Amino acid sequence: MIIDVHTHHVPKGWPDLGRPGAPRLRVDSEREATILVGEREFRRIQDDCWDPDVRLARMDADGVDRQVVSPTPVFFGYDLPAEEGMRIAKIFNDLALEICAHERLIPFCQVPLQDPELACAELDRCLANGHRGVEIGNHVGDRDLDDPGVVAFLKHCAERGAPVFVHPWDLPTGPRVERWMAQWLVGMPAETHLSILAMILGGVFDQVPESLRICFAHGGGSFAFWLGRFENAWHRRPGVVGVSEHPPSHYLGRFGVDSAVFDERALRLLVDTYGEDHVLLGSDFPYPLGESPAGEVIRRAGFLSETARAKLLGGNAEVFLGA
Repeated sequence: MIIDVHTHHVPKGWPDLGRPGAPRLRVDSEREATILVGEREFRRIQDDCWDPDVRLARMDADGVDRQVVSPTPVFFGYDLPAEEGMRIAKIFNDLALEICAHERLIPFCQVPLQDPELACAELDRCLANGHRGVEIGNHVGDRDLDDPGVVAFLKHCAERGAPVFVHPWDLPTGPRVERWMAQWLVGMPAETHLSILAMILGGVFDQVPESLRICFAHGGGSFAFWLGRFENAWHRRPGVVGVSEHPPSHYLGRFGVDSAVFDERALRLLVDTYGEDHVLLGSDFPYPLGESPAGEVIRRAGFLSETARAKLLGGNAEVFLGA
């Protein structure tokens, strides 16, 4: 069973979100559309974002049996009043179920994370309706994942047995990161490893049950490469660096990362750091910077045993999903 845990959807249309600058879709042809944020072109997309038949054909071509299908983070709306964020979450969550009606497509919902009570309520509604888990952004404004409200939501996810996929969003802007796609090439990995740091150094893993199943996108950013630096800082400046009960390496078994690193040497570092039980196939399908065909680096990695390869391609995802 080959399972891709990092893919996204965009519906072919949605009701007017009723606010200036809200994301909308310009349909350019039968197969192509453009996500607009206000009047700015955010991303050109194709029908593999919304048409399940096209998506399934692409999966067949890549040899992928199942996909976890998550929202595109531009729709999270964490900066909105909570009730408005709840309304938008319901719209996109219900549309996701239409796209993911086939059993090979596993829908993950979004929630208004700016309000923990509403976020828990929407998660419960979605689980009852057929979603299998939830995708969350890596921060809510200036609040990281160690924010008490986010921690309360993660505890609820653990209680409900809902897997959590963490994806960077709302990246810093400015001239230095708006060329060369630096927001994606630098900002996304940096934001992802910052979210892991917040979970560890903010003491979140000391507060949430070990039953929480959580996975971070984009290989966890550069966390694996800089683990020694974090470890050194925790031991030398523990009162400044964080409030965790243990050094960062103690928590490596508490979370997973996807395999979207595009290089066998980087994949080896992930496996060496996190262990072969905590790296999951993730392609970022169907976007242009995603791995295509999905799982190619895992399939070709010479350092993996066949047992480890099977875990990375699907076995670890089954554990993450609670299958």
